[in-house]
Amino acid sequence: MDFHGKTALITGGSRGIGKAVCLELAQKGANIVLCYSGREDAAQETASACRALGVQAIAVQCDVSDAKQVQNLIDTALEQFHSLDILVNNAGITKDNLIIRMSEDDFDDVISTNLKGAFLCIKTAARVMMRQRYGRIINISSVVGLRGNAGQANYAASKAGIIGLTKSLAKELASRGITVNVIAPGFTQTDMTAGLPEGIKNDLLRSIPAGRFGTSEEIAKAAAFLASEDAAYITGQVLSVDGGMAM
Repeated sequence: MDFHGKTALITGGSRGIGKAVCLELAQKGANIVLCYSGREDAAQETASACRALGVQAIAVQCDVSDAKQVQNLIDTALEQFHSLDILVNNAGITKDNLIIRMSEDDFDDVISTNLKGAFLCIKTAARVMMRQRYGRIINISSVVGLRGNAGQANYAASKAGIIGLTKSLAKELASRGITVNVIAPGFTQTDMTAGLPEGIKNDLLRSIPAGRFGTSEEIAKAAAFLASEDAAYITGQVLSVDGGMAM
């Protein structure tokens, strides 16, 4: 896989899976635009790590649920690199609670960031990719979007929605040389899972046939494959990277 001369935009790219995707694509030669919402220090650290791999990289603050900010994000990427070849929609938040305790605001916030954010980024980037007649769009969903999870109705709905969005847009954009696919990670070693109580971690591990959590780097390698020419005939698909959880 060689991404030299290509530009990749990764939302939520400052840490966790997003950071791993930035580094994986940079290692393979892509110039990186990473979008972050709050942690500028983490975003700049990731951009610096990408540049250390010999590529250009910039960090842009953006609320992906805001159409004007998303347009500015895409415009900035084009001003810097003159093309947009790979889009990885990774930005996401959680506001977990049981449905009878979940506020309307918590439901709306998660849907707005996780699902509407992916919609806005794809809509804006697709105009560029259609002119190029080339593009790779990879949306990060979750095993929760396939199986559901108690206490995560908003998150599960947003991640299931990403799958439907992906399949529809794969049909719309295929004739323009643009593929649209989903990665559905299982439970992955991130800051989020690191904070779970040991009892919950052990319960989760028992549900994973592979007997361990995944790593952000494993998700990133799947993203690199779907972004590559090796995956040019793959579109509208859900790739579960979950140690067998969704079987």
